[in-house]
Amino acid sequence: MKVEKLVEIIGSEFYTGVPDSQLKALCNYLMDRYGIDPKHHVIAANEGNCTALAAGYHLATGKYPVVYMQNSGEGNIINPVASLLNDKVYAIPVVFIVGWRGEPGIHDEPQHIYQGEVTVKLLDDMGIESFIIGKETGDDEVADAMAHFKDVLAAGKDVAFVIRKGALTDAPKVEYKNDNTMVREDIIKHIVKASGEDPIVSTTGKASRELFETRVANGQSHKYDFLTVGSMGHSSSIALGVAINKPETRVWCVDGDGAVLMHMGSMAVLGANKPKNLIHVVINNGAHETVGGMPTVASQIDLVAIAKACGYPNAVCVDSFEALDKELEAAKARDELSLIEVKCSIGAREDLGRPTTTALENKENFMEYLGSL
Repeated sequence: MKVEKLVEIIGSEFYTGVPDSQLKALCNYLMDRYGIDPKHHVIAANEGNCTALAAGYHLATGKYPVVYMQNSGEGNIINPVASLLNDKVYAIPVVFIVGWRGEPGIHDEPQHIYQGEVTVKLLDDMGIESFIIGKETGDDEVADAMAHFKDVLAAGKDVAFVIRKGALTDAPKVEYKNDNTMVREDIIKHIVKASGEDPIVSTTGKASRELFETRVANGQSHKYDFLTVGSMGHSSSIALGVAINKPETRVWCVDGDGAVLMHMGSMAVLGANKPKNLIHVVINNGAHETVGGMPTVASQIDLVAIAKACGYPNAVCVDSFEALDKELEAAKARDELSLIEVKCSIGAREDLGRPTTTALENKENFMEYLGSL
């Protein structure tokens, strides 16, 4: 169905969410219509934030908000749904729009398979009544579902539209760009060169895909890298767990701005523990590029100041390859936790591939390598 028609049928004046490639039509529609406007549309750090923000909107206006997300975000909403929104607590009505990655019978990446299997079940378990929209779903069917949902919302309960692949159409074209000049794949090549045979933990999305292809182009083994293909926002905590237990081995974390924002508390834990053997590189393009390029707030905040406030003894920001190479070598030479924020452009190769090894093979090869150190 046309995305504009879905928005019209839902009839809400406020949307908040975390962008998803399956909901790109909706994301582009909202960016084209509202941009980032706190009265109508906010891209939050994670889905739990969105849910709480939506609750505040309802408390202030008495109206029902919409929270959009990929189904991987269901884990982040469980606590606020169960202990804040639920009709046994505050009875706050919210419309969720959930992109159904990993739908059974539809080929998808490994991190989406199990999440896809339990998507509707998790909604059911949370007491969220759902309606599935596919390519063949008619406008009248959605309108009828929303008419019923309004009665559910009026009772202080939550509802969800689950969006199948390709179900939303006719999105406006929106160009996402910034003024940075460094390309992420080239940044990763410089990190790989500097890291040598040190283990790398890389964040979900295109960064891990580019790291995999850099190893292929270099004729190198993939055993050095743990590709965090899911679990967005947790790469630095994985790297911390490795670094603590391999104190004589330098460990690198290649992170992204959207991931850092999603679970920023991990920076406080890193700064408090101060692993001397961890180098945290945050590639910041101010965008959720992997799912379409919608903006994050990372271009408006000072990640270096945040890192220092969290206890990182070393934190710098670079916007050139000369400065990047200098700081990579400086981080290697010191025996202290370091953060390097790298300002990055938006964009990737059109023919960028995906890892050809399975997630399980990646884990086993990485663990075998760590065991040899």
